[in-house]
Amino acid sequence: MIQQLETPIQDRCITLYSFSWDRFEAIASLLENHPVRLTYLDGTVEIMAFSPEHEESKKTIGLLLETYLRFIGIRFYSRGGYTLGSHEVGARGEPDESYNLETKKDIPDIAIEVVTTSGGIDKLEKYRRWGVPEAWFYQNQQLFIYHLRSTGYEQVTRSELLPELDLYLFVQCLSITDQYDATIAFSEALRL
Repeated sequence: MIQQLETPIQDRCITLYSFSWDRFEAIASLLENHPVRLTYLDGTVEIMAFSPEHEESKKTIGLLLETYLRFIGIRFYSRGGYTLGSHEVGARGEPDESYNLETKKDIPDIAIEVVTTSGGIDKLEKYRRWGVPEAWFYQNQQLFIYHLRSTGYEQVTRSELLPELDLYLFVQCLSITDQYDATIAFSEALRL
């Protein structure tokens, strides 16, 4: 049986302002063994603790994307949510999931974030500084894709890295509550 997801519980987020890089590094070292994500951009620090719904959504997005990449025969490297950025670019943080396509690279080709809070740090700006070609944001059961141009990110209606990916089908399958059922439904639809 296929069930629709309920409205997710919001993640807990604290935003702090006017922080130096050194102060951010001190907080990061204090919290390194805690289940929170830290993001820094130009003196603003965001500390986020995730809900189970957030974690399930990010994992389901990853499972569906990996199913698609295997189906079309694109070699990929799942990078997860590893830390990107440095003092030099004035930004540091982690995507929820990230992928390299075809070859391993220092910067992911696709960064994915499940967004359950509003305000805070400019998420596109941090990815621009890191040079991530495509940023995907899943918010309110919608998928927003941004492709990096020389002038910044542009919202696009299709992934430019995966132009044949049916985003309507992808989001439909994301709305299925059970990860296993979502992956099976997506796999079966790809074979049609």
